[in-house]
Formats: sequence, C-alpha cells, structure tokens
Amino acid sequence: MQLTQAAPISAVRLWTGRIISALMVLFLIFDGVTKLIKVPQVLDAQARLGYPANDALGIGITVLACTLVYVNPRTSILGAILLTGYLGGAVASQVRIGAPLFDTSFPIIFGVLIWAGLYLRDQRLRAIVFPEPK
Repeated sequence: MQLTQAAPISAVRLWTGRIISALMVLFLIFDGVTKLIKVPQVLDAQARLGYPANDALGIGITVLACTLVYVNPRTSILGAILLTGYLGGAVASQVRIGAPLFDTSFPIIFGVLIWAGLYLRDQRLRAIVFPEPK
C-alpha cells in the first residue's frame, strides 16, 4: 500500500504540533517516574482506583515505554495508539469508581492532545486521515 504525499507542513503547524507533543511527553514522563519511585500521593491515588502499590512499577514502566515509542518519529503513530490504550484504561478506572466528570475527562483530553500534536507535526498521519484524491 502506498500512501499519498500530504502537503508540506507550515512552520507554525509543525512547531505547534511539537510543542503540544512535548508538553504531553513531559507529563507522561512525570507520570511514569512518579510511579517508578512510588511517590506516596501517587500510591494513594492508585489505591483509590483499586490498584495495589505493587502495580505502580509495572504501570510506570508501561507508560514510559509507550511514551518512548511515541517520541521516536518512525514509531510515533504506534506510540499514539499505545498511549490511547493506556489512557483508555485510566478512563475506565475513573468510570468504575464513579469519579467526577473532570477526573474522567482528564485522560480523554490528554489523548486528544497526543493525537493533535502528532497530527500537526506528522505528514504520514495526515496522509492516512485525509488522503489526497487520485
């Protein structure tokens, strides 16, 4: 399958995408590291969601691995898909405990921003989403 070429990216679009993506990556690294070092507030939040403290290490490694795949330009679309799954689990956990709307929508907003940043900076994704007519 050959993808059609998307129009060149404007500098504003490219930098907007990079900035959005960078902010998401910084948050996800922070999220993963706080789980790895087992920050007490993070463990308390996990406990409220029904996850034992022992799960923090695995969850932290998972989010950091998915973020690493997202940061690599060659695998960024796969990374966005993996992060969407991770954030979907966060939404499901919030819904399961009956969390307030903001807590439930927070991971959804991050998922949208992850894809928006990638869409703005990646011609391959735009060519897949909106292919040029032949």
